[in-house]
Amino acid sequence: MSRIAVAGGMKEGGFTVFDVTPHKVAICHLIQLFAPPSQQTVPFPFESISQHNRLGLFIFSLTKACNDFVEPSLVDLINQLKAVGDSVNVWLCDHLMSSLLELSSPDDLFNFFEKLRGVVATPDGGHLEDDLIFLDPNSHLGLFLRCCILSFNLLTFEGVCHLLTSISTYCNSGDANYELQEALDESEFHELLEGAEPYDGIDVFQKCRHGVRDASNVESSQSHIRLPRLVSHPRNDIQVPSDSWFEGTDGVAQCNEFGSSVMNNLRGDDHQGFLRTRWQVEGYLNMQADLLEKDSGSFPLNSFGAVLKQLHKLSPDLHRVEYLQYLNSLFHNDYPAALENLHSYFDYSAGNEGVFNRSSASPSDIYVGRYQTALLCLGTMHCYFGHSKKALEALTEAVRFSQLSNDDACLAYTLAAICNMLSDVGISSTAGILGSQDSLETSMSLGAPLSTQQQLLVLLNRSMKRADSLKLISLMAFNRLALSKFELKHVRRSLLYFGPKSSTTLRTCPVTVCKELRLCSHVLSEFEYDGLSQPNDDGAFSTSWIKNLAASCSPSFENIRKLKSSSVNDFDLFHFDAQPNPIPGSVLQLAGSSYLLRAASWELYGSAPLVRLNALVYATCFANGASSADLSLAYVKLIQHLAIFKGFKEAFVALKLVEKKFSPVPNSRIRLLKLQLLHERALHRGQLKIAQQMCHEIGVLAASTSGVDMDLKTEKNLRHGRTLLAANQYSKAAAVANSLFCLCYKFNMQVENASVLLLLAEIHKKSGNTVLALQYVLASVSFCQAFNLDLLEASATLTLVELWLSLGSNHAKRGLSLLHKVLPMILGHGGLQLRARANITLAKCLLSDPTFLISKDPDMVLDPLNQAAEELQILEYHEMAAEAFYLIAMIYNHLGQLEAREEAASSFRKHITALENPQVEEDPFAYDI
Repeated sequence: MSRIAVAGGMKEGGFTVFDVTPHKVAICHLIQLFAPPSQQTVPFPFESISQHNRLGLFIFSLTKACNDFVEPSLVDLINQLKAVGDSVNVWLCDHLMSSLLELSSPDDLFNFFEKLRGVVATPDGGHLEDDLIFLDPNSHLGLFLRCCILSFNLLTFEGVCHLLTSISTYCNSGDANYELQEALDESEFHELLEGAEPYDGIDVFQKCRHGVRDASNVESSQSHIRLPRLVSHPRNDIQVPSDSWFEGTDGVAQCNEFGSSVMNNLRGDDHQGFLRTRWQVEGYLNMQADLLEKDSGSFPLNSFGAVLKQLHKLSPDLHRVEYLQYLNSLFHNDYPAALENLHSYFDYSAGNEGVFNRSSASPSDIYVGRYQTALLCLGTMHCYFGHSKKALEALTEAVRFSQLSNDDACLAYTLAAICNMLSDVGISSTAGILGSQDSLETSMSLGAPLSTQQQLLVLLNRSMKRADSLKLISLMAFNRLALSKFELKHVRRSLLYFGPKSSTTLRTCPVTVCKELRLCSHVLSEFEYDGLSQPNDDGAFSTSWIKNLAASCSPSFENIRKLKSSSVNDFDLFHFDAQPNPIPGSVLQLAGSSYLLRAASWELYGSAPLVRLNALVYATCFANGASSADLSLAYVKLIQHLAIFKGFKEAFVALKLVEKKFSPVPNSRIRLLKLQLLHERALHRGQLKIAQQMCHEIGVLAASTSGVDMDLKTEKNLRHGRTLLAANQYSKAAAVANSLFCLCYKFNMQVENASVLLLLAEIHKKSGNTVLALQYVLASVSFCQAFNLDLLEASATLTLVELWLSLGSNHAKRGLSLLHKVLPMILGHGGLQLRARANITLAKCLLSDPTFLISKDPDMVLDPLNQAAEELQILEYHEMAAEAFYLIAMIYNHLGQLEAREEAASSFRKHITALENPQVEEDPFAYDI
């Protein structure tokens, strides 16, 4: 027995009794063709099992898709059906329109739905043959058919007449707003409607079978219709199109109300639309929420807000619309509107619609609102806007109410939110904010005060234990990311202030960081065990499938597919046969974040190849599910690698391409990278005014709130100090560096303090105060060793060598010994500038050594100097390049090679002239791509 049972759970998102619409009647026609009663083997007109299964998958996706909230018109349905690609679908389209035009009276409708009963009826006597085909009544399509039959039986006579009128309108809905392709233009569509003859037994079957066979013998040109602008399309000024994909009906919003209100208010068309079912509309809202979080800049605030207001007017009890309005205001930085919409959502829904799952049904054992959930959302909103104290107060209150109401899931998420805020937002002290009932000071250190970082560690461990006990794999992965960030930038200290203590090494542990990141990436294999892979499809899978089908209709896709014919499942343009990614987007984001954090950790540790490798893995494997901020961060890492190892020209070319990718939506990370590259290039070329302007623009990107955007503020002050140092304003540069050191110490930013101490050493070295500079560089080396900042430690050691050389030639051997220890790290992982600086220092050490004879082995100093000069010219670093050519000219002069000396002297003079008279380019991005 061959039994048609398309899988699909009905516990969540299942069908309720909905209004029968023309689109649902058309789907019922297709189901009747897909599973005709009492048919043997493959039913007519299908010629193979694959054709038959393909139609079933298409029908299944139509009933599950939730990419909009109005149903597709007949034009869209015909276009989608033809895009399936089988020759039999030409006959299916003809037969579908003929059957719809046959419904001219209420008796026709009654007869049609009576025939549908036979589709879901079990064969008489229960005798089932092996090759007998019938539709399982409990399958997804069977339940859909039964709901349509039930809904029709509940209609009054006036309702049946109204349905007939709607079907007539549906059949004549050749909207002029469609841009039709050559394969099926508007006139052909109307001719197809007018020329469609009623279904007349075996003659039509024979006629169409010949047509199918003829079509299979020649190269068929598929019919395509360009899709209308969708509500969910990220690049359009978002409106509700009358001929949009989604129709449906909610229990509150009637079809005629939607037709009159939406069409009059938004488009003014005569075409009538139908809302989809409540579950499908909620699926659409969930998808919009995901798109908002992924790329909020592509959603116009006012136009998308107007769509949400109209949808809320049509269905007032659909409270998730208010939550989506809150997200829309939040990601567009509209604080008053976000706060109002958040309060409105929880005032009307009492928080029972579920924030951590997609189910709208409230638990039966909860009779009051989830106040703790509202506090959690309020705290995250304040954290997003940089209100750290208000956020901490709301989250602490959420912890207390979660404990009182025994809401373990909310408690675990709240603890994770507190950890995330403490790690991302600088808070110098949390005294008096965390409360006294569950005080961390009392419970963990017996009354002794804990630092903010120690409190963060305690909360991380507590959140990890709760997530583990509740089997929340995604939350565990998030906590492992937070714990790896903590281990990356903080040194663990004992929480006990008395009693015996084991000897500990005050250093971070890279092994622990790598272990936590590796365990976090396991969420891809474990997500199915914590409910993330829900047994009931929420519609996203089928929606992606339908969208891919729509993409395959475009002529450009056909051309690209010919070029990539060897690809079976291309990530961006996969074929109709290919399936969308079944892994939830939140799981992909968590797994991808582990690779971004790996890149950041290897950047601190000093391994440039591993930084590039992990950034490439993220940009290649996780780009589809990544937010614009995370994806831009991966591109930033790759472009920074180009700037360090290939020079600014290559970096600017790549940056120009990335800017086109993210245009027209501004991206703060790309903007920051652009300013950083322009500042670095201006310093190298001696354009100090431009460098200072770039510093000010970087400072503008940071929020003025204390503790917020500390990385931007640190970056701005570091670059400001370097600019003042290049201008020989040593006292001002030292003042800026000292102020920055105090700021980093206040917020316990020890990793950043290593760079600040190195800057202070450079300032005092250049000002001639060598002895004072030694103290700062040794302190910087100590910080680098504590946090395993190997490449920065090598750079600090290089500064230490230069300081020993400035104390006299007697220290040349000591400096050379230190340089040999860090030279493998510098040459293996350092960029062009660091390698050139190391080569110049190596030559200086050899030239300062009284025992070294230039005439005996000149290549020992000339080779590193020539290599340094070549690399510095790529970077356009005029000052250091002039120093290299000066040393080369002196060596050739000592050797008596006058021609080589003059050539080196000429290069020296060229770089000195360029440094003293910098030429300002109008457009540093004016490179050919």
